[in-house]
Order: sequence, then structure tokens, then C-alpha cells
Amino acid sequence: MALTRTPANVSDELFAALRKDFSERQIVELTAAIAWENYRARFNRTFGVEAAGFSHGKFCPLPERPNSSGQPG
Repeated sequence: MALTRTPANVSDELFAALRKDFSERQIVELTAAIAWENYRARFNRTFGVEAAGFSHGKFCPLPERPNSSGQPG
């Protein structure tokens, strides 16, 4: 989220938190994905591009987290 704000300042604390869970390569990929989606959102807003309805009413279910016994649900 910090990367999508203006100005795009990412704190040392945020980087430290990311480094706990992600490799440098993964952080670069995550940053690239966020920057690309931010670009697309701003581009679309500039030209008034709206949703075309391809996914209206659709969603991607999140995977179930395993319970304490290791089973889904």
C-alpha cells in the first residue's frame, strides 16, 4: 500500500518486515507487480476506462487455512 501513495515512500520498518517473510528477489517481484497495477489504475482513470464486465459476479475463493490438525477448514 505504501508504494501506491504519493509520494511513494516506503519506510525502513516496512522493508524490515518484508525481509522477514520474503527474499530480495520476491520483494523485487512484489514491488514490480504493485507498480504495474498502480500504473494501470492511474492510466485507466485518466482515460475513463471502466470495467468491461468480464468478471461480473465472479470471484476467486481464497484457499482454506489448515486447522490445528492440519486439515483444511
